[in-house]
Amino acid sequence: MTVPGLAPRAGFGGIIAVWAAAAVISVVIGIVAPDDWWAAWMSVGFAGCLILAFVIQLFVGHPEGFLRRVSASVLGALVVMGFFGLGLGLVSLFG
Repeated sequence: MTVPGLAPRAGFGGIIAVWAAAAVISVVIGIVAPDDWWAAWMSVGFAGCLILAFVIQLFVGHPEGFLRRVSASVLGALVVMGFFGLGLGLVSLFG
């Protein structure tokens, strides 16, 4: 008789955590950074989200679906930061 293996943990929580971190980073950049430096700091914040995605998914420790989870994390962070960047761009244009 064999012992069944454990079901793999879902990495969806880590994906959402990176998206939430991207939103928080974008808001902090909008509040703290000067208007002229918003675009530069958004790229630095996105790089931080990329590193955070790798760290979280490596911490999960499940190799199957690693690239899918990291790419979903990074793509979601790009979309979230893109929306905040669009908002910051409109604020600097009309504000």
